[in-house]
Amino acid sequence: MSRIVYVNGEYAAEEEAKISIFDRGFIFGDGVYEVVPVISGKLVDRAYFLERLERSLSELSLIWPCSQREYIDIMQELISRNGLKEGIVYSQVARGIADRDFAFPPNTPPTLVAFTSSMDLLENPQAEAGISIATSEDIRWKRRDIKSINLLAQCLAKQDAQSKGANEGWMIEDGFVTEGVSSSAYIVKDRKIITRPLSNLILPGIRRRTLIEIAQRENIQIEQRLFTIEEALQADEAFISSATTLALGVVSIDGQPIGDGKPGEITGILRSLYIQRLLEEASTAD
Repeated sequence: MSRIVYVNGEYAAEEEAKISIFDRGFIFGDGVYEVVPVISGKLVDRAYFLERLERSLSELSLIWPCSQREYIDIMQELISRNGLKEGIVYSQVARGIADRDFAFPPNTPPTLVAFTSSMDLLENPQAEAGISIATSEDIRWKRRDIKSINLLAQCLAKQDAQSKGANEGWMIEDGFVTEGVSSSAYIVKDRKIITRPLSNLILPGIRRRTLIEIAQRENIQIEQRLFTIEEALQADEAFISSATTLALGVVSIDGQPIGDGKPGEITGILRSLYIQRLLEEASTAD
């Protein structure tokens, strides 16, 4: 059975869903998106993703396509119609349909599309094995704090990483790690987590926010500062976080092992506590 997707007020089989060729998301990448984990058939990290979506829309002068309550209801309806127990919901808001012109069209209703993907988030085999990283130059625009759908630079970086046999890429700018291609980046030294501070140069990751909260609660020291690949190679451990990976240990960077070449202790603690938090949220979600 094909997936049921959502396009502008209608639920449809994925092969029947249609978007106008004049949609500005298609022509210009003029829109924003969110990826939200689903645990036990429930959206989790709800409050944080709605907050980030609100900010992204505001920064691009985009309007909500519906109320936030309706937005959540649409996502949850997709989960129900597709029988999704664990995975993600992808949703995208674009500026809408208009003849091709760089300037924003006036009074154009936004486009909202969404779909589900089933995946193992809690029992990801990479949590035990760890992942490998390949580095590349960061060639993205300067408003990376907006979760824009224009992701060509990330596609190039991910393809470069995979062509080198790596699972993920870390991007480098002015000699320092910015973030992962589709994740936040961290290193650990002497049980201290080091990650780049928030700015326009990185996405304000929801897992980043949550893992920092968990670390602070557990009295694990956090240092938000720039770090280099050379420093990462000397770290005791490294890890990434995202909606689809939660938290995964990095065991090598550019072919060189990190620590003892296995996912580290701090990474394991954070992943376990984050999963516990997600399960608790899912159990009480409406």
